[in-house]
Amino acid sequence: MAHERSSGSWLEFSTPRGARIRILGGAHPRSTRLRLTVSAGGARISYPHGTHPARVSAFLRENADWLERELERLRLSRRGRPAIAVGRETVMLLRGEEVPLTWTQAPYPRVLRDNDAVVLALPRLTPRFLPVARGLLAGYLEERMRRDVARGLAQMVPQLGLAPTGLRIRPMQSQWGSLDTRDRINLDLSLALAPAAALRYVLAHEMAHLKVRDHSARFWKRVGELDPAWESQRTWLREEGAVLKMELERLVADIAD
Repeated sequence: MAHERSSGSWLEFSTPRGARIRILGGAHPRSTRLRLTVSAGGARISYPHGTHPARVSAFLRENADWLERELERLRLSRRGRPAIAVGRETVMLLRGEEVPLTWTQAPYPRVLRDNDAVVLALPRLTPRFLPVARGLLAGYLEERMRRDVARGLAQMVPQLGLAPTGLRIRPMQSQWGSLDTRDRINLDLSLALAPAAALRYVLAHEMAHLKVRDHSARFWKRVGELDPAWESQRTWLREEGAVLKMELERLVADIAD
């Protein structure tokens, strides 16, 4: 049997296979269910206020295999992809595909495309320009995402009969998206690395919240109307999401909030 011991906001979790895992846990004011995520910062569990510790323990036991698997994937990702360095060619994810990331010298900083490669152009190929390179990448990924979101909204707004008041794209620690009280959609920048279908699912999810604020059957019906493939994409994000967030941290760590 798995066991867990609370230490402040941390849980020390022993899985059935004997692994010991530290999980950051706590009640969240907007949580309506227990939620377990794995990101670059490690494992995290959130739950509604008033959730009994026994329910948290049972939830962790139910998801122990998944948790071990995702943490192992994260460790492999860390070993397999070194941090970016100015002048050193590597690969990066973009819309679900691996593409070359290369460097060139140019009078002013910018991002270029050379066939399939993403090229970072800098005045000097020296380490002090690394923060500039990360900022360039973040801006490039956001610009690509905004174009994809605009195409998605062009289809979803007429279907739903409602539109968000704004769009904010930024690195998010555990979520993929949210809808704030002013009906502004927030999206995780790492979705720029995911296939377009995964981004479409998250956009449909937040758009559906304009009509239904909870996660009832009526809400999921709305999601399905906006994106019939939502279930497969939700599964894909659960399986691959930790790698996406780790990859984003590798690319833009200096600017992530």
